[in-house]
Amino acid sequence: MYATPLSILSSAIIIPSVAGLSNVKKEFHIYESTFSDILGIMLFYFLAGQWEAADHAGGNGVAGFFGNLGLTIAISLVASYLILFIFQNIRSQVKLFLLIAVLLLLYALGKKMHLSSLIIILAFGLVIANMQLFFRGRLGRWLDLEKAENIYEGLHIITMETAFVVRTFFFVIFGLTISLVSLLHLDVALISGLIILSIYAIRFVILRLFLGSDIIPQLFVAPRGLITILLFYAIPKEAVVPGFEAGILLFIIIGTSLIMTFAMVYDKQRAGKALKKAQGVPVGFTRWKAPKIGEVIAEGEEER
Repeated sequence: MYATPLSILSSAIIIPSVAGLSNVKKEFHIYESTFSDILGIMLFYFLAGQWEAADHAGGNGVAGFFGNLGLTIAISLVASYLILFIFQNIRSQVKLFLLIAVLLLLYALGKKMHLSSLIIILAFGLVIANMQLFFRGRLGRWLDLEKAENIYEGLHIITMETAFVVRTFFFVIFGLTISLVSLLHLDVALISGLIILSIYAIRFVILRLFLGSDIIPQLFVAPRGLITILLFYAIPKEAVVPGFEAGILLFIIIGTSLIMTFAMVYDKQRAGKALKKAQGVPVGFTRWKAPKIGEVIAEGEEER
């Protein structure tokens, strides 16, 4: 229960930070952090449900989890198609907040039915961002692409601005709940240091195995953030460890963020040095003089 939140990367920090990397590395970090958020949250609530049900064996629980996941994906796809069909035909200009209200309703219904609500929202995002892929054949006749793209653009702007407000609000709450006195405890610093060391050691092995030797700065781009905080506050009371200090969270969040910052600065400087070195090496050339016509004729006669 405690390890799962600490294993989740912060996509809110990573995605804006990797904009200057190459397309391959940037794409890797975007997908890695996104799936880390979604799968990590699903795993956490699965473990929380198992804990509350006092069923740690897992047989029926695991089968129920994957059955729940399949049902969630089916419902989310149907709901996504219906939402787009309905909202593209609404003539009123005021429909973006109505769309957000419908998504919140879907999220609440998913929670009520014990479905993976995040998968429902993710499926809607995938459908609306890849409309030409999901609306093919007969379904494409029902899609007004221009109106649907306007919905996508408006929703994208509102989502970015709302995400900024939500992140700011929750980090303020997190700051209010932490006692700075706990940061002075040697145990807190020692435990935090060991957790951070284990994070990068495990990450090194995995990246080295799957990506090869080019793992800079990917190795150090592993910050923890908002979701880690929220899940720690969602741990069931029965699973709470009495002696756990909240300062450990602060140490890990600040430590991983600073390590990522230094790694990104180093990578940028390294790329700059390589570029300067390449520009400083003169391009090789040789002097060539065009032969005269008479010399060419003489050489031809000699060959004959």
